[in-house]
Amino acid sequence: MAPRVVDGPGYMLPSKGSSSMGIDRNLAGAPPSLQEELQQSVPEERERLVEVSALHHKTGHYRRPIERPFTAEERNQVTILFGGFTWKHERFIEAILRASGYRCQMLPTPDVAAFTFGREFGNNGQCNPTYFTIGNLIKFLRSLEDQGYSRGEIMEKYIFFTAGSCGPCRFGMYESEYRLALNNAGYERFRIVLYQADQAIKAAADNPGLKFTLDFNLGALNMLNLGDVINDLSYRIRPFELVPGSTDQAIEDMVNQLSHFLENRRRFEILERAPRWLAALLRHMPKLQGFLNATGKILDHLYSAEFVGKMHEARQRLGEVDVDHTSVKPVVKIVGEFWAQLTEGDGNFNMFSFLEGEGAQIHIDSIGGWISYLLHQARIGMEEKKGLDDPYPEVRWWECGKGLANAWKYRRKWSLLRLSEALWSYLYARTARHLGGITPRLLSQRELARLAHPFYHSLARGGEGHLEVGKNVYYTTRGLCHMVLALKPFGCMPSSQSDGVQSAVVNRFPEMIFLPVETSGEGEINAHSRVQMALGEARVKARAEFDAALASTGKSLAEIRDYAARHRTLRSPFYPIPRRPGIAGTAASFVMHVGDLIHGRAALARLPGER
Repeated sequence: MAPRVVDGPGYMLPSKGSSSMGIDRNLAGAPPSLQEELQQSVPEERERLVEVSALHHKTGHYRRPIERPFTAEERNQVTILFGGFTWKHERFIEAILRASGYRCQMLPTPDVAAFTFGREFGNNGQCNPTYFTIGNLIKFLRSLEDQGYSRGEIMEKYIFFTAGSCGPCRFGMYESEYRLALNNAGYERFRIVLYQADQAIKAAADNPGLKFTLDFNLGALNMLNLGDVINDLSYRIRPFELVPGSTDQAIEDMVNQLSHFLENRRRFEILERAPRWLAALLRHMPKLQGFLNATGKILDHLYSAEFVGKMHEARQRLGEVDVDHTSVKPVVKIVGEFWAQLTEGDGNFNMFSFLEGEGAQIHIDSIGGWISYLLHQARIGMEEKKGLDDPYPEVRWWECGKGLANAWKYRRKWSLLRLSEALWSYLYARTARHLGGITPRLLSQRELARLAHPFYHSLARGGEGHLEVGKNVYYTTRGLCHMVLALKPFGCMPSSQSDGVQSAVVNRFPEMIFLPVETSGEGEINAHSRVQMALGEARVKARAEFDAALASTGKSLAEIRDYAARHRTLRSPFYPIPRRPGIAGTAASFVMHVGDLIHGRAALARLPGER
């Protein structure tokens, strides 16, 4: 039977080619006047429907619109806008961009007003990181208009630099959503420069404005490690400070010192550092010159005495903060989606400042841990696919050389990834050591995958993958926290999957206090209320742990505090408090250590830099 189109209740319009007999049958029982009217309107309605459905148009393959490139000639006129990390990371990003000769400006921390802009100009149903990020950009561009800039000037003089990705979650669509919102807001020609690890800079130009030189990449590595470690230090020290605000002021001074150094440090060039006779020789040997220059840059960025000295100066500034480690604080480990667990504003309901205001100590995650996860997943994924892409699957015995060549190609790539994992962990630990030594090392990705695998397949991709489950098990079973708080955007698919799995995890480990919280631009009061209820349980655990620890010393809290007051070393934020198995709270471990000092079972540890 030919397809028909409904036109009003109870009546069917015949398809093209139907006989008048078919029309009459369809209209049987209708009034004569209606029958005549419908018969006359059939050709017109058919043409209208064809026009609406565009069936008469020949459709072509969709191609992404070509965007105006950011070229090298524009570097002195165009300002690069960026944001999305903590202010510590962004200050260091600003420093390395300026050191490379770029004009740049960090955007303010996104707030609810930015979220409103994102909702107004973006699609419905997006992750709130999308709304906050693009809304924050549009809000900033509107502020430039208020200062007298025209939209044409803004679109010529500013670009936005951000990260991109792919995969099963909405992160892969962020770029297109950013562009749509900018178009809707009236900034159709505003440029977005996207960075993806596997594609470098997606800028359609032979001479792109952003070039990832060796100096830039090494500066970015230092930026990530410094930002991660200093961010961690702020949350480990601030809950115990004796003078409110002293930690934040010291952290700001540290960031100022180190960012000024990163921006103004003298770059290594082999022809400038080598003796004249060697420099003259190297000018005629470009390959050797390039190799020695690259090696010198790497050693200078990572190991120069000047850089190490600047880290020690920054550490001394933070060491001036006095702390009281006898204050009982429930330890809350933050996990969840990358952006939601990192941002420090309305994007996660200001959760970090709220928790500290409620008397908690926070253990945050690092960007370095996420990079370590990506490296590990790339290597493990390659192991699982070994042989599937073998160009010589059926190598005969006289062609064994081809098989060996393919095996060498695999082993070389595998070894490079493994070396990258080890080197990344080492450089992070080295930065942590020079900045006080109280920031823990990056977690073993192999161990996290092992712990999570019975509940969440470690090769399942999307978002944080198995990390949320693995970290929950790791920190709880090893007594490293009293409570785990998972922060994620509303409707985040990978995190929702993790939350479903966490119910099985909690049943397996009933001592866990695990709370998932979905964040958006609204619902802050409800989220804070839920956190308060879970934090009440964590406080009870922390207090019981502390009381048991204090009782084991045979001393009163007044005696412990009096001993600490008489030893300035114990009031240093960098004092290495020995960890006790199963003890999560800093105060509990501290009183047990001071008890050992009083009884002569331990000696005062030396602070970093002391001899």
